[in-house]
Order: sequence, then C-alpha cells, then structure tokens
Amino acid sequence: MTKQELFHLQPDPLDRQIEENIRQCWDLHAKPIDGFGDFEGLLARIGAIQNTTQPTVKKRGLIIMISDNKVVKEGVSQVGEQVTREVAQSLGKGISTASVLAKGVGCDVFPIDIGINSSDLIPGIDHQKIAMGAGNIRRSAAMTEEQALKAITCGIAQVKKRKEEGYHLLATGEMGIGNTTTSTALLCALTQKAPKDVTGRGAGLNNAGLLRKRTVIEDSLARYNALKTTGAMSEKEQALFALIQLGGFDIAGLVGVFIGGSVYRIPIVIDGLISSVAALIAEQLVPGCRHYMIASHSGREGGTSLVLQRLNLPSYLNGNMALGEGTGALLLFPLLDAIAYYYYNGAMFADANIKAYKRFEEDHRI
Repeated sequence: MTKQELFHLQPDPLDRQIEENIRQCWDLHAKPIDGFGDFEGLLARIGAIQNTTQPTVKKRGLIIMISDNKVVKEGVSQVGEQVTREVAQSLGKGISTASVLAKGVGCDVFPIDIGINSSDLIPGIDHQKIAMGAGNIRRSAAMTEEQALKAITCGIAQVKKRKEEGYHLLATGEMGIGNTTTSTALLCALTQKAPKDVTGRGAGLNNAGLLRKRTVIEDSLARYNALKTTGAMSEKEQALFALIQLGGFDIAGLVGVFIGGSVYRIPIVIDGLISSVAALIAEQLVPGCRHYMIASHSGREGGTSLVLQRLNLPSYLNGNMALGEGTGALLLFPLLDAIAYYYYNGAMFADANIKAYKRFEEDHRI
C-alpha cells in the first residue's frame, strides 16, 4: 500500500438504524430499561459493524504482533531483547500466557513475527518480518516510511485473511521488550503530554529505571521535534511521521489491524497501552475507523485511559492489568458471550407475562 492509498481510505459509516433496531430489541427483554448498561450498546455496535441485526461473537481470533525495539539498549527494561524471542517461542508452542488464556475463552491465536531480532524461523509463528527490530528511537528513526507502510499493509492483510476464514471478532496483542517506551513516546508526540505524566514502569522497573526510561523518552521526543515540520504536514502526515520516528513494527502492524477492521467490517478489540496507541494512530491516518474498535480495559499504564478518552471509547473492564499479549482483550470475551447469550435466549416481556417497562421521550441514548 502506498501512502496516497492509505490516506485516501474512507471507512463506511455504521448503519445507525441497525444499531437502533438492536437497542429496541433489548427493550423488549424482561428486564429494566438499559439494565445491562453499556453492554447493550456494545452488542448493538457490534451488529452495526457486522452490518446485521443478528450480531455474533462466536468465532474470534487474537492477532499478536511481535517485534524487537533497539531502544532496549538504553536500559529501559529490566530484561534484554532476547525475551522477545523466548516469548515468541512460547506463543508458537501455545504455552504463553495469552495462548493459555485464549484456550480458556475459546479464541484462536495468530502470532506474527513482524520484527524479531533473530533469523530463526520459530515454529508456530507467521513470519512477516519487516526488519531485525526497529531502530533505537533515542538516536535514530524507528523505521523508514517504506517499512512503516509495509507493516501497516501486513496488519490489514491479516484482517482480510481472518475475515475470509469467517472470524466475527478480532483482538489485538503485541510482544516486544521495550514497547512501552516506544508507545509512550508516541503517546506524548500525539497528545503533547509530558513523559513524566504518562510514563509507566512497563514490565516492572524500579525508581531508577523509571527515571532512566523517562529520560530516554524525553531525548527521543527532542530528536523527533527537531525533525518535525508541523506547518508543512497534514494531520495524517504527522501521524505517519511520528510512527516512523518513534514507533515499532509491532505498533505499525497493529495500526494496520485497526484500519483493516474498518475496511473489512470486523470489530477489533483494543488491549492495553501499546494497542491503544496504535488505535489512535490508525484513527488519525484513517478518520472514522475508531467506530470499528472496542476498548477492553483501562489498564495500569496511565496513558491507556488518556488514549481511550481521545478516541471517545468506553472500556468495559478495570482490573489494573499490565500484562500485554492481548490478555486484557481476551478477558472481555466471556462477558460478550454472556451478554450475547442472554440477548438471544432471555425471556421477553410477552413471554414472561410481565408488564413492559417504557422508555420515556426525555431519555437520551449516548
């Protein structure tokens, strides 16, 4: 995909009548009006995304983008980049945290090597490597424009493939030591927040490590700002430039997944900080694709809630999670199963011989 093709993508608007029809069906169930709160609207939006009044969440997959980030050399993590490859091996064997959790919630896992710093062909991994890890953002660009577009195209292609295989819903995950540094740098660049206000401890930094991580992000932003020519770039160009300078291949691949959701009309579930930042970039590159996104949880990293506010997306879980790999997104699936089961099997007022509640005219849905 070329930059011009990317910038010209326009998601179809959701059919609000489908959404309204599902909401009206909810009101016929033998329960108080809006008794299931935000979950009623969530199922209605899934129906609008799928373009049907019979939404389904039965067949779902988790796309995990895996990549190394050479900023790890700056001491921003308590472990080395070799852990990325080790976790990828566990993903390939189906024994990683996300793999086991996915089995428990009935979700297939699709791990993608989009930038592991290793020439090994890891069994069980889809090999779509762009390069041997993204550049050290403190000292150079993370990637070239060509590489960024290639990674985004990879993400879109993954969604297309899953759609053709009949998947109803996709979650996003990532694995890459150092990617809370790259995602936080991107968050600061996109929102003008100071690193001291949004930088978290990632996989578990001590105080000295946290201060070092903030300094690396500050230096990376200073390098980025020195190169940026805001007046000469559109918002789309600025978003792509930020991704090129400060991102990682895992983030770029997830940007493509979110865009792909709007192209192929399939709901994409956001996990935590890294995937939420990818979602924000996707929305800036292709305005309107946020309507095809679902936020799973607010996360422990403070920047996650900030991004979800920018996207105007509610989260449905608040468990103080910071595990990554798509685990927070996976935990949303049992709730979706339960709410969908009730929607299709719950008693109606007419069946239960109960007087129906009324929705009054002054009630306003958001």
